Amino acid sequence: MIVWLNGTHGAGKTTTSALVQQLIPDSRVFDAEKVGETLMDISPGLPETDDFQHWPPWRPLVVETARRVLDYTGGTLVMPMTVLVERYWREISAGLAHHGVPVRHFVLHADQDTLRRRIEGDTVMGSSSFRLARLEPYAEAARTWLHGEAEVVDTTHLTPAQAARRIAEAVRA
Repeated sequence: MIVWLNGTHGAGKTTTSALVQQLIPDSRVFDAEKVGETLMDISPGLPETDDFQHWPPWRPLVVETARRVLDYTGGTLVMPMTVLVERYWREISAGLAHHGVPVRHFVLHADQDTLRRRIEGDTVMGSSSFRLARLEPYAEAARTWLHGEAEVVDTTHLTPAQAARRIAEAVRA
């Protein structure tokens, strides 16, 4: 099984995923961003883009990597990864379904002011114009399709530990 933690930057995906992993037996965290980083390391580089998710190989490589890890290890993969383009989500989820991999899709949500404050106050990654620029696309995806495709966990007033407990309880139920 995959527990996919979606949502924009500042929602708490990375922190929450590590805590969810501790609460779900036989689980591992797989950050699909690492697949994108591998593609970014190709030299000479792939065609210019502002987001590696736009590269057509990224999505099937995420599916293939996740399913092969699960075939090897069993258990659960906790995947913190923002996917805001509906077509990309459909491609990934259909690919996983084709391989018989069940997915529990959660969206970690927070209001725009909270997200902006978290991004600007991030002491680990620092404030980032890239991350801030993703707030409006997230709001649009949330309004048009994303919240209808997932279980929404509003993290505006939750600690990462509280969000992780809610997710783990939902998965166990």
